[in-house]
Amino acid sequence: MQVDNFKIFADLVETKSFSKAARLNGVTQSAVSQQARAMEKHFSTLLIDRSQKQFQLTREGERVYQSSKDILHVYEKLTSELMEMKKVISGTIRLSTIYSIGLHELPPYIKDFLTEYPSVNVRVEYRRSNLVYEDILHNSVDFGLVAFPVKTRQIEMVPFREDQLVVICHPEHPLAKLSNVNVAELSTYKFINFDPDIPTRKAVDNIFKVNNIDIEPVMEFDNIETVKRAVEIDAGIAIVPQATVTQELKQGSLISVSLDNNAYTRPLAILHRKGRVLTPAMKKFMKVLTGQDDNQTEPQ
Repeated sequence: MQVDNFKIFADLVETKSFSKAARLNGVTQSAVSQQARAMEKHFSTLLIDRSQKQFQLTREGERVYQSSKDILHVYEKLTSELMEMKKVISGTIRLSTIYSIGLHELPPYIKDFLTEYPSVNVRVEYRRSNLVYEDILHNSVDFGLVAFPVKTRQIEMVPFREDQLVVICHPEHPLAKLSNVNVAELSTYKFINFDPDIPTRKAVDNIFKVNNIDIEPVMEFDNIETVKRAVEIDAGIAIVPQATVTQELKQGSLISVSLDNNAYTRPLAILHRKGRVLTPAMKKFMKVLTGQDDNQTEPQ
């Protein structure tokens, strides 16, 4: 058996999908099915219970899956240690990030990292928050970046930074003359919000709830860029992370106003799978993001 066999099988078990496992490994769905059957033939036992409608392992399959994870961990650890011994900083780092972080927070860090380590490839995928967690759990990516991180048993969370939440409005809006506004004052204006399942939307709703304010948004969008465009045409005001409107503030197309004297922030976090072996390149990337030493970003 080769290491690839164990990886494909582990991916199949964790995604419970032949097509997803195929996509993760750059092979066809048929190849994944053949690999699974080849493992069953090698071990002379059924690993997948095909009598069930949903994907389910046999008892032997569960044992092979657990051992596959152990084998992959040892292999990844060995590969990483050999690279460190050779002082090699290369390879590919795969990131899954929500749009606002990927577009407005991440670029300077990636630029600094690639300037120092030009032999490393950094691939960025823009995803909704819930899909970033899925990508980490399925080992589709090495790191994820989200706002308002949610504790998950199999995911390690490393604090990244804190964004200040501010109110944005059109330059000719009445709020544009103010340097600070209280939450209660927002109820008199048309409000633009994110879609209900977006973490920043949930945080904004909680701000209103805590302050006993009932605001019904006139528009809802699934990304920060569309929210900003709506505010730019004076369709309403919005609460957004300050880092996401830097360019518009410079251009004068938007005005930002402090909210309750900067009382509210948006925490950002870096995610990776617990127990994941970090390659030298991954450790250096984490160091650039967090400013911590390599050994401070090792999985616990």
